[in-house]
Amino acid sequence: MWQCSICTHENDTGNLSCELCGVLRDLSLYFNNTSEAEAGAKRRNKYSGVSVLARSLFTTSNTKSKAIIFSDGSQENTNATENKQATMDALHKTYMPSKKRHSNIVPFKFDTPSPDDMVTTGLKSSINLRKEVQIKDSVDATGKKLMDSGILQTEKDTSMDPSTSAGVDKLGGTSSSVLSSNQHVTPILDHELQHLSLESKPKSSKPKIKKPASISEYKPEPWMLQSDDQEIRRQINLAVVGHVDSGKSTLCGRLLHALGLISKKQMHKYEKEAKEKGKGSFAYAWAMDEGPDERERGITMTVAVKYFDTEKYHVVLLDSPGHKDFVPNMISGATQADAAVLVVDASIGSFEAGMGVNGIGQTKEHSQLIRSFGVENLIVAVNKMDMVEYSKDRFNFVKSQLGIFLRSCGFKDSSITWVPLSAMANENLMTTASDSRLLSWYNGNCLLKSIDSLPPPQRDVSRPLRLPICDVIASITLGQMAFCGKVEAGGIRTGSKVLVMPSGDLATVKTIERDSSSCNLARAGDNIAVGLQGMDPSHLVSGGVICHPDFPVHVASRLELKILVLEITTPILVGLQFELHIHHARVSASLVKILSLLDQKTGKASKKMPRLLTTRQAAVVEVKLDKEVCVEEFSALKALGRVFLRSRGNTVAVGIVTRILDEA
Repeated sequence: MWQCSICTHENDTGNLSCELCGVLRDLSLYFNNTSEAEAGAKRRNKYSGVSVLARSLFTTSNTKSKAIIFSDGSQENTNATENKQATMDALHKTYMPSKKRHSNIVPFKFDTPSPDDMVTTGLKSSINLRKEVQIKDSVDATGKKLMDSGILQTEKDTSMDPSTSAGVDKLGGTSSSVLSSNQHVTPILDHELQHLSLESKPKSSKPKIKKPASISEYKPEPWMLQSDDQEIRRQINLAVVGHVDSGKSTLCGRLLHALGLISKKQMHKYEKEAKEKGKGSFAYAWAMDEGPDERERGITMTVAVKYFDTEKYHVVLLDSPGHKDFVPNMISGATQADAAVLVVDASIGSFEAGMGVNGIGQTKEHSQLIRSFGVENLIVAVNKMDMVEYSKDRFNFVKSQLGIFLRSCGFKDSSITWVPLSAMANENLMTTASDSRLLSWYNGNCLLKSIDSLPPPQRDVSRPLRLPICDVIASITLGQMAFCGKVEAGGIRTGSKVLVMPSGDLATVKTIERDSSSCNLARAGDNIAVGLQGMDPSHLVSGGVICHPDFPVHVASRLELKILVLEITTPILVGLQFELHIHHARVSASLVKILSLLDQKTGKASKKMPRLLTTRQAAVVEVKLDKEVCVEEFSALKALGRVFLRSRGNTVAVGIVTRILDEA
């Protein structure tokens, strides 16, 4: 047997290291004819061949060391030798119950704390540790080591008060007395050290976003207020919505062809390709539905954008999908609309399907959504009148049934224009009706003149820039870091600095395109594509907002909403999981509270904290989002304050943001 020079444990001669503390056996003493006891005394005095681990566990009287002590507030002054022996006995009983041979096994896993860990421990010592942390000097020949509830305790230097955070100043620096070169720190249990390091680490590194300044401090630049550019001033965004297969894309394609925007050669190509696929009647629709999936299925899946001019307006045509599976795409694209064309199929059975005889049809859902977008002026295009022989009775039936519902959505009769037409027959689109059956009872405007009769939209150029990102794109002219969207407020021009939210990146405007043509500036109401530079491309995402650097948009994950429940089959309860749409952002959310029911006539609270919500009820609710979104209160900017709640493939409620509860 040979005796360990550090812990004095008796080891088998065949072992090259101590079974208890792991210190390597020094074989040089056998070559120098030195006894084990003499060699042990020499090494204990001079630390000859002893590891840092061993020295931290068993310090000597010749070296002062610092240690972090966890104590319950009381220290017993007992003999050092007795305590040392008691510690060894405890270790033997706990980890070596029998005399079995365990070669090269270390019973404890100790990690010597780094200086950063020491700073962390010091910062937390006087705040929230359940056991008081003290720094003390050695008081006797071998130090005092106690094993209490599995925590190693050592009495050390008491010259420093624990309230001073163990030599750590308020700025996070460390004193030389704590981090001196001859210092050795007693290890802390792994879970305690982890607890400290997690609490002391800064929270998730969010971008340092400037706190929004008051809008009243904003002063628009002179170039934003100029009104000599007539093209910008009379632009109107027109969304075409309606039930699936009501003829929306065919109507748009036929209108563009009649205006000369589709050449005869291109039209002939569409007709040929459509016939080859057995969809001859979809030739005009293919002018809008350019994707292979859309042409294969015969339905619109994304919002198609086209442009044309009338006598009064430069029209941005937004052809929206009608299928219920693509309502989220419709919301994202058509939310830019200033006015809308609601296309209704007049044929027997199709109109009733759109109204939702056996459920909620997309005619109703799109009408509710388009009103929630803030659209007040609506053109109802009663399409496929040739299928019902241009019947006046059928037209009046559609008008009476749909008119009641539109009024319930908030549309005024004076803001609704009814136009009977046939897109396939080119009847009442560009010119006054030519069919005698229609002329016999209708003498109103054609579709194109009805568009010209729409009142001009209001533009807010006096507020800071707000440009929601509709889609992230890449092109040769714009570059790989580009996006498209509608300027909701303020203005933007090339060379200017902008803030990309919610990431908080600062970027420079490289290029601006309007109607596929390069331009130097754009104002509120313009649909543009913008190329940026000087930022991380991964931070440019759909649903973000480009804004003024000094007046950033709000970012939040908890909102108070005022909502109107639509036609639903099951009540809305607290805890409902749904998908919330706000401008171009789409995020999962949950209903946290139903604060009150509202009287729809007065707008005042009629009942506090109701248990549930049913069809056509108005209420104030609190929602929590799974991630932060860019948002403004409705009173500040309407376009960024409108919300839509969808669950299980249906729109269950629409509303506005009344209050931002937790701003990032």
